[in-house]
Amino acid sequence: MEYIRITNDNMDGLKVLHTGYKQEIGEEPPTDEDFDSISEAIRKRQIIFYGCIDEGRLIACCSITKAYSTFNYQTGGVFEDFYIVPEYRHRGIARQLVRFAYQESGVGSLTVGCADCDIKMYQSLGFSIPLGNLYAFEG
Repeated sequence: MEYIRITNDNMDGLKVLHTGYKQEIGEEPPTDEDFDSISEAIRKRQIIFYGCIDEGRLIACCSITKAYSTFNYQTGGVFEDFYIVPEYRHRGIARQLVRFAYQESGVGSLTVGCADCDIKMYQSLGFSIPLGNLYAFEG
C-alpha cells in the first residue's frame, strides 16, 4: 500500500472512487462538468486530495480544504470525500489515510461534518472533539 497526494494525473482513479462514494450515499453520480470543476480546484490548490494505491489502483481517497480556523488560531482543514473501496475496508487503511492526509497537509486541526450513522467511525479515526452541529447554506 502506498499513500499519496492525488493530482490530476490520478483523475481516472479519483473519478471511480468519487462515483462509488456518491452511489453508496444515494446521491447522483458526478457529471463530467463536476470532474472538470474538481480538476480545476486541484490545479488551483483550492482542495487537496489524498489516497491509497494498491497494485497500481487507487483504492481510497479523502480531501482537505484549508482555511484559517479560530478553533486553534491556525490553519485548519475540512475533511471530506472519504471513501474506501468496499473490499479494502477494515484493514486499517482509513486510519493510515487520515494520519497521512493530516501530516502531509500541514494543518493544525481537521474538522468533519458527517451523518449520525458515521459518528462512531470518525471518532475511532481520531475526530473526538465535538464542535456542535454543521449546516450548509446554499443561497
